[in-house]
Amino acid sequence: MSFQEALAKARQLDAADPLRHCREWFDIPADVVYFDGNSLGPLTFRAREQLHTTIEYEWRERLIRSWNENWLDMPLRVGNKVARIIGAPTDSVICADNTSINLHKALEAAVRIQQSRNDGRNEIVVDINNFPTDIYIARSIAEQHGLTLVAVPADEIIAKISERTSVVTATQVDYRSAQILDAQGITAAAHANGALMVWDLAHTAGAVPFDVTALNTDFAVGCGYKYLNGGPGAPAFIYVAPRILNESSQPLQGWWGHAEPFAFEVGFRPAEGIKRFLTGTANVLSMKAFEAAISVFEEVQMDDLRAKSISLTSFMIDLYDQFLAPKGFSLGSPRDPQIRGSHVALGFAAGKELVDAMAAKGIVADFRPPDLLRFGCAPLYNSHEDVVTLVQHLAAV
Repeated sequence: MSFQEALAKARQLDAADPLRHCREWFDIPADVVYFDGNSLGPLTFRAREQLHTTIEYEWRERLIRSWNENWLDMPLRVGNKVARIIGAPTDSVICADNTSINLHKALEAAVRIQQSRNDGRNEIVVDINNFPTDIYIARSIAEQHGLTLVAVPADEIIAKISERTSVVTATQVDYRSAQILDAQGITAAAHANGALMVWDLAHTAGAVPFDVTALNTDFAVGCGYKYLNGGPGAPAFIYVAPRILNESSQPLQGWWGHAEPFAFEVGFRPAEGIKRFLTGTANVLSMKAFEAAISVFEEVQMDDLRAKSISLTSFMIDLYDQFLAPKGFSLGSPRDPQIRGSHVALGFAAGKELVDAMAAKGIVADFRPPDLLRFGCAPLYNSHEDVVTLVQHLAAV
């Protein structure tokens, strides 16, 4: 297959794409081909319009009145929009803080629940290939509570879970390789041994279907700025299963998590339900952008997003086999689409220099040491023709 034939095939696939109209929701510069949505999703027109309204009307005109009129309910309102995407029931997701803080809250809450049961569990099991912050936080929780951190590769997690395990935590889609972990098997093994499960959905939400209810997940966290396109520094989210909400407590007891924030009591009383996982004042501007951005997910189905993600990444791997493998690239992602997320990782010795050179030409991707190039195939705005353009530039080395 020549590049001309690849382009013809790409255009055929794009013409049949039921999501092709979604690209119109994004303000992507005409001279940019964007494959870094797995790190920072692009600007949506809705987010820009909402920020303009928030600044010019809600902030400038309504001033402090906007708290009661619109802003106080935002964390739960936006959380409920995220809930639809991850299969959570209403009022079980709250939008707040960032992923690191929310992971700390979730792990601390899980450990406290286990300690209250007084069954002598003394280990936290973690995927050693987690994003580093997940490991740092898990280690800090373990140190604070005198627990042992058991860090193993994903395919060894189930074997390491035992009656000593208090909590298991992992990221469902590996941030380097895009490998999808066996969420059902790992969660079931944790529960079978009496442990609680905390999932990080940073590279899942908005690209890979995940149903916290069907999986019987205890806690889940994730960010708003990758496939959800909430913008730089967008608030994160935290899910807590309704069955354990009433016995859950989190360490950052701020006034927004109080049962009556404006009673200004000296003592802390946790709010009912998921609101107890709030801490401080909401970041209004960033949350407003996030709320507008994720509204587009109300107009698409996760099955359609997943089908397009698989089509894009599979097409790219087909082109890799023909055009890039002979150039010295290696495939760092699973070939099986059922265990591959929405990005493709390629190894290349001069990867950092290549990513920088392509960025200068408007082909934006990212690099992870020591030699991994990552290409996010976002189903809402990437096309098969984009993939051909990308591979042509890679093959030109």
